Amino acid sequence: MSDLLPKTPLITAEDLQAALSGGKPPLLVDCRFRLDDASAGEAAWRQSRLPGARYAHLERDFSGPVVPGSSGRHPAPGVAAVVASLRHLGVGPDDPVVFYDDAGGPFAARGWWLACHAGHPAAQVLDGGLAAWTAAGGDLETGPPPPDRPEAPAWPRRPPLLEAATAGDVLVAIAAGASLLDARSLERFAGEVEPIDPVAGHIPGALCLPHGGNLATDGRWRGREELARRWSGIDADAAICYCGSGVTAAHNVLAAVQAGVGRPRLYVGSWSEWIRDPERPVATGRA
Repeated sequence: MSDLLPKTPLITAEDLQAALSGGKPPLLVDCRFRLDDASAGEAAWRQSRLPGARYAHLERDFSGPVVPGSSGRHPAPGVAAVVASLRHLGVGPDDPVVFYDDAGGPFAARGWWLACHAGHPAAQVLDGGLAAWTAAGGDLETGPPPPDRPEAPAWPRRPPLLEAATAGDVLVAIAAGASLLDARSLERFAGEVEPIDPVAGHIPGALCLPHGGNLATDGRWRGREELARRWSGIDADAAICYCGSGVTAAHNVLAAVQAGVGRPRLYVGSWSEWIRDPERPVATGRA
């Protein structure tokens, strides 16, 4: 695996403001999305956004086709599709790019993870998202969205900076006793509630590591030492992160990278794919 990841996957609003006035300003990608209204994020972007930001839709740009009865709710697009989406947004092979949302970072983290998985060496997430930007005095652009950028140049083939895991890899991990980290809430993990998927519970042997624990009360990410403590006793490089459909799990991958504890793999199919095969084991309970 390549070592081209940026020193930090996060950028503060203040540092982003400085970067935007520099010689090679980063491209901005608005990733706002709502699971209960797939059009809401794009509608919000059309009303106001960080200056010059383009919009990437979770299901249209950052997910592959759903295969009924087989795939999860937000399958991983192929690398070629990821590159095509980012090139359409104007992101060249070495252009700095910053993803943001207004929900604590999971949708931005999905974009970041996909870019890194495609080998992009200069992808980051805005720490604290839209709220942190405005709190730091950042302006919002209103009115009609900016015109599309010309399609960016072709990307060279590069090895992934972050790796994906399949359901088969998860089965191997279970047998080997490797760590599986579930980013959903404890109630969903335990199978006490399940508002989205038809089966409740978790993958046997998994630990519950809710992605919301990566954030402080102000919506910004916790410091590196605090994030590292969440991974205490876990071999992050051997771990696999999952969630409901591969979105909030990317938040935990980012947390591990930010903390400097390793680069866990992401099971993008996650719980919503896992339960499509009745032969795959399911567990309930908080332990």
